[in-house]
Amino acid sequence: MVDILKKYRYFILTLFVLCGVILYLFYSALSPKKELPIYTPAMVNPEMVDSLVQHQNNKLNHKIAAFSFLNQNNKMITEKEYEGKIYVAEFFFTTCQTICPIMNDNMAWLQTQIKDMDDVQLLSFSVMPDIDTPQVLKKYAQEKGVMDEKWNMLTGDKKAIYYLARQSFLAVKTGSADEMYDMVHTENFVLVDKNGRIRGFYDGTNLDNEDPESKNVKQLLEDIKWLRIND
Repeated sequence: MVDILKKYRYFILTLFVLCGVILYLFYSALSPKKELPIYTPAMVNPEMVDSLVQHQNNKLNHKIAAFSFLNQNNKMITEKEYEGKIYVAEFFFTTCQTICPIMNDNMAWLQTQIKDMDDVQLLSFSVMPDIDTPQVLKKYAQEKGVMDEKWNMLTGDKKAIYYLARQSFLAVKTGSADEMYDMVHTENFVLVDKNGRIRGFYDGTNLDNEDPESKNVKQLLEDIKWLRIND
């Protein structure tokens, strides 16, 4: 028996290697490769999208538009700050007592996770800019432990914020028909890649609970890590 094994040892070794390769190929074929979609307005709930862009379905064309708003330090922030960066955006207001505290606690958790990732940032837009002045945002940011180099909270012209939310981020609903610029912000966190394209929507109130209807914040973190390597 030993002599037979010695005689055919190279054949047996080759057979084992070949079996290993075949098993690996089968596993690779059966394991779905992770991908993140590039969202267009036509892929999103129409309630969240301005009618002017609602039917656009070109994945290469839809990108976050130019913007210019003041942050919590009264510094003008534009889209240039986010060129070549992955970032997570949300819409909120400081006096909100329902979903906003949960969302921003989860955003603060996310800030801790990405603090050493130089190419990842956080971005919050106030939907009540008349109330949320830079001074108000500064106080709120301090309460939430905002790191200025990682997380901007922005305020400015309400119409400009409205159009950005509806035409670029696809992240807020319209309010009363009587008020053209009335916004009902949602719990969505929006993941934007280094090319300014939307790659995912996540429930900002849901840190890690399983919900088949939406992705949670821990899944958002995993998608950020994936984008850093694969995009």
